[in-house]
Amino acid sequence: MAEHHYDVVVIGAGPSGEGAAMNATKHGKRVAIIEDKPTVGGNCTHWGTIPSKALRHSVKQIITFNTNQMFRDIGEPRWFSFPRVLQNAQKVIGKQVKLRTQFYARNRVDLINGRARFVDANRLEIRGNKSHETVRFKQAIIATGSRPYLPPDVDFRHHRIYNSDTILNLSHTPRTLIIYGAGVIGSEYASIFAGLGVKVDLINPGSRLLTFLDDEISDALSYHLRNNGVLVRHNEEYESVDGDDHGIVLSLKSGKKIRADAFLWCNGRSGNTENLGLENIGLTPNGRGQLAVDDHYRTEVGHIYAAGDVIGWPSLASAAYDQGRSASSDIVKDDYFRRVTDVPTGIYTLPEISSVGKTERELTEAKVPYEVGQAFFKDLARAQITGDPVGMLKLLFHRETRQLLGIHCFGDQAAEIVHIGQAIMNQEGEANSLNYFINTTFNYPTMAEAYRVAALNGLNRIF
Repeated sequence: MAEHHYDVVVIGAGPSGEGAAMNATKHGKRVAIIEDKPTVGGNCTHWGTIPSKALRHSVKQIITFNTNQMFRDIGEPRWFSFPRVLQNAQKVIGKQVKLRTQFYARNRVDLINGRARFVDANRLEIRGNKSHETVRFKQAIIATGSRPYLPPDVDFRHHRIYNSDTILNLSHTPRTLIIYGAGVIGSEYASIFAGLGVKVDLINPGSRLLTFLDDEISDALSYHLRNNGVLVRHNEEYESVDGDDHGIVLSLKSGKKIRADAFLWCNGRSGNTENLGLENIGLTPNGRGQLAVDDHYRTEVGHIYAAGDVIGWPSLASAAYDQGRSASSDIVKDDYFRRVTDVPTGIYTLPEISSVGKTERELTEAKVPYEVGQAFFKDLARAQITGDPVGMLKLLFHRETRQLLGIHCFGDQAAEIVHIGQAIMNQEGEANSLNYFINTTFNYPTMAEAYRVAALNGLNRIF
């Protein structure tokens, strides 16, 4: 049995694993990355971020074609099946895999395919289809990601019951769909299927959508989902999910029963820590399979780190990459370590949502004297030109110092627009100021102009 020696071994080739491996190898460490799937990219590339956002983009193009009067002058509206739209996403996945595989080869990171298991605190056993080898390491980073949480009383083997991974294998377009769980993933898929003309029931165990968002943005999402034909049911919990050859019946604890052609479970995720041999190194994951880490991403075993979805919040690909990079920064002792906390949200519903910083509710509870500046997309020339008038940009700032405290955006390109405000909000001292947007000339017509409009709107509220 072969045995290899490395300075750093990374388990998992998703965003956090890639960030960790690239940073370590660029600092002269001998690095190996272990992946149990045939190709790199992790859940982000194969089942989560990339396919769902590619799907969303295709659906948005379909909606534009079917609703734009210019296109109506040259032809009738078109209907597209879910499998046909999914074909476009598969092309993007292939490009991402090729790109990321080249990263490892170019930077001389050994890519080992197989399932890793800790033998002890400095050895991993790796079993592949036709191989069995041992790897010794000085430091290890667990970046195994997460998977959909699957309750044992729901039969996910039934051909009409899906989770957020298996939905990508859907071979037809259901007429009606029940989505259980109205978090980010559930809300995004509700937008996607509603855009394809599917009648969607979105079941939310909570009292409102995405409670971590600013209330006004959450309300806007609720309105537009309903406006697009999604029936949102709040404060509901499932009693049972029963499938037959023709569809499924969802029984709720409130006594309601709902029937649909298919059922999609989007309620929670579990860390991928089973069969890692963690008991051999004294680590115990929590009930959701997640590992606890300190402020430097170290587990209770000091030379073994963890990053990405396997440690829980915020469970975003963007944050995972930076967490992995920071974990290896702590190992190589470079100047770039940081605890990843200021993470913008990017929610790819239709329209999309993005925010960073404090919400109005948080500032009110903290008794911070803030003011609000607003810009509505319907009033922006660029949005009128592109035909995307739905949305707004909201700036929250301290009414005395004019320091930016929160940025909240709803509408087309929201996840791009928010970064402009994030850059100013992260400046130190007086450089973080509403005045930047008032005293800076923006290209016209652009969506970025919303910052100038919102800043002036907020300035007019100060007396």
